Amino acid sequence: MPGENLSRDEARERAALLSVDGYEVSLDVRSAVGEHHGNGPRTFRSVTTIRFRCNEPGASSFADLIAPAVTAVSLNGRDLDPSEVFDGSRIVLEDLAADNELVVDARCAYSRTGEGLHRFVDPEDGEVYLYTQYEPADARRVFANFEQPDLKAPFRFEVRAPEEWTVWSGGAGERADGVWRFAETKPISTYITCVVAGPYHYVTDTYERTLADGTRLRVPLGALCRKGLAPHFDADDVFLITKQGLDFFHDHFDYPYPFGKYDQAFVPEYNLGAMENPGLVTFREEYIFRGKVTRSSYEGRANTILHEMAHMWFGDLVTMEWWDDLWLKESFADFMGAFANVGATRFKDAWITFANRRKAWAYRADQLPSTHPITADIRDLEDAKLNFDGITYAKGASVLKQLVAYVGQDAFLEGARRYFKRHAYGNTRLGDLLAVLEETSGRDMSAWARSWLQTAGVNSLTPQVLLTTDGRIDELAVVQEAAESHPELRPHRVAIGLYRRGEGGALERYARAEADVDGPRTVVTGLAGEQAPELVLVNDDDLTYCKIRFDATSLATLRAALGDMTDPLARALCWSALWNMTRDALLPARDFIDLVLRFGERETDIGVLQMLHAWAESAAVHYTAPERRGEAGRRLSEGARRRLTAAEPGSERQLAWARFFAHVADGPAAFELLTALLDGDGDAVPGLDVDQELRWTFLEALAVHGVAGEKELAAELTRDDTASGKRHQVRCLAARPSAAVKAQAWAQVVESDALSNALVEATISGFAQPTQRELIAPYAEKYFAAIERVWGERSIQIGMDVVRGLFPALQDSPDTLAATDAWLAAHEGAAPALRRLVLETRDDLARALRGQACDAAAG
Repeated sequence: MPGENLSRDEARERAALLSVDGYEVSLDVRSAVGEHHGNGPRTFRSVTTIRFRCNEPGASSFADLIAPAVTAVSLNGRDLDPSEVFDGSRIVLEDLAADNELVVDARCAYSRTGEGLHRFVDPEDGEVYLYTQYEPADARRVFANFEQPDLKAPFRFEVRAPEEWTVWSGGAGERADGVWRFAETKPISTYITCVVAGPYHYVTDTYERTLADGTRLRVPLGALCRKGLAPHFDADDVFLITKQGLDFFHDHFDYPYPFGKYDQAFVPEYNLGAMENPGLVTFREEYIFRGKVTRSSYEGRANTILHEMAHMWFGDLVTMEWWDDLWLKESFADFMGAFANVGATRFKDAWITFANRRKAWAYRADQLPSTHPITADIRDLEDAKLNFDGITYAKGASVLKQLVAYVGQDAFLEGARRYFKRHAYGNTRLGDLLAVLEETSGRDMSAWARSWLQTAGVNSLTPQVLLTTDGRIDELAVVQEAAESHPELRPHRVAIGLYRRGEGGALERYARAEADVDGPRTVVTGLAGEQAPELVLVNDDDLTYCKIRFDATSLATLRAALGDMTDPLARALCWSALWNMTRDALLPARDFIDLVLRFGERETDIGVLQMLHAWAESAAVHYTAPERRGEAGRRLSEGARRRLTAAEPGSERQLAWARFFAHVADGPAAFELLTALLDGDGDAVPGLDVDQELRWTFLEALAVHGVAGEKELAAELTRDDTASGKRHQVRCLAARPSAAVKAQAWAQVVESDALSNALVEATISGFAQPTQRELIAPYAEKYFAAIERVWGERSIQIGMDVVRGLFPALQDSPDTLAATDAWLAAHEGAAPALRRLVLETRDDLARALRGQACDAAAG
């Protein structure tokens, strides 16, 4: 991707020179329909007028644009030769005046990778759908601009589209004389502008509220999706969560929603979960559920809706100056998603999900060689793209939860209110937020920020218990440790819970104390004299961000009685700690699998149960000693089958076990059961509704093992001839155990760019199957020979998908580790973002090998 990058230094220099007064963007997307003629990409016309000021008249700068062709460029009425000023990604601007007007007429390309203006053709009815996705810097694929977050400006869009289409943008729009024209936006950054166009199904509602000053706020609401998904679209629930969220944020932020309307578009082939474009939030359409899902899926969708809504304030109203402070929007939105879910919706256990799922993402990311402080060092746009990670989101949110405990919720929220009012429509750095928090809390935030925001790595906290002769606590201490690579020992506000089994065997908390843990060892004074515990849970209630460890007595208690623990959050924290121990080669994979099979059926939180399923499968695939994999697979398959047939008919637990069973199905009996379910045998598992989504799940399992082939998959696509069905079929086709199949899948992804981003993702997902290690072994060498070329030729999104998804992780041997090291040594000059991805996958492989050694040593 040479030439398309932008460095932080270049952005700072341009921001010091220029101020932008406004954009007028005119797009003509009528070319999206009909036949495409010519050998080049399908294009649309984009005409942009930018009015901006230069504080050093006579100076030079540049505008950003990625386009196949530029027809005309005019600067202050002076026509410029496009061949001289445009190099494919930048337009050189020389001899600038104090006040300037730039007009660029370009032919921009429709995207098939989800970056820029994405064009999707629905296989079900042939309809064409468009949407834009820009973060961090893909608006320049659609219109000429100054592509950096701190050059904010108002935008006015107009769009010419096919007659039968509707077009949406951030401002309210109406059609006249064949052109959709939209109200001017507030000053916003380029990456959160948006256009959605096509024959979308559209539903409306209204949010109303009386503000503190007595005025009435009215926000038009809209929700849209492809026509083919309309029968499945539960817009009422989307609107319910939206209204509850708007109430919650108005109650806590004391700043009225600032962007007029609030549309939410569920769009196809989306690379992200969602994007916070003000007035027009975009989501991946998989949040519209075509089949039965568990409560966890609805909670996840609600969390995403609230996350994006929080961005209207954290990110859109007040925006980070450069991507170093990406956390100023993403960490806050991630925290607010759970905070608002608990405070405003039916999902009162969202902090359990946060502790179990989001923090697992953070813990993994924070132990990679690419870990970084929450306030990261972002040198350029490629760095920025990769920093939408578990550190910026989940660790940052965890640290904010710790901050709320540190300064108090009232001081935290009052700081947010002052932050919005002080910096509305502006750009900020870390110090701007810390300043308001110091005002509201009276605390010095600099030391806290240094420890939590400006250092990397995760600490582990382990209890030490000394008992008196009569069996009471003489001293309870918390030992804090850090990795050698990131030795920072941080201050933690934690709760320590003591647990014992009572009458009936329930494992319950009988004492609790809060303490400030600081340094290598901290004595907790509030628990001395308490009865000896069977389990000590450090970080009870999940106040801080750390890895929990157990003393020997506590670990023995969990091995014997984890299922007897009555508090769901405490139980989720213990599961998370045990999984971290498995990943850290402190607990054999077989022991973790055993715990899931023994106690998983007693897990009351369906989201935690589904997370346990994923972890157990990962333990079997990656952390189990090779000689024990067969046994681990059979145990999981048989255990999942037993839980499936024993689950309450029609329950979401039955559905969760059915999906897990399909993932781990092993042996003729398992395949016979899946086949019977596909054939409609209602007696096989009474009460299980085998809808279309579940059918594809079962078929994939059969395809992986060669029980279902091309004929059966073609027949299923006939049954489900939709965009979703096509993605499922492509994944299942690539999953078949055939050398020819693997060669074709590899060629389609690595040697060709004919597939869209969604089909690339599906093909990669099907390609590498744990039961096909020998079949895909030849592609390890091909991977290392191809990745630098792929990174250079393809979009960054596709490059990331290929480098991560096709890494030979299943060739888990020291030879693969050595091959990875050899590639890194021979490619020290490769793009830093590419090297980061390879280093991350290498670390996962090394961790898996350590886990396998631990499992083998267990005897």
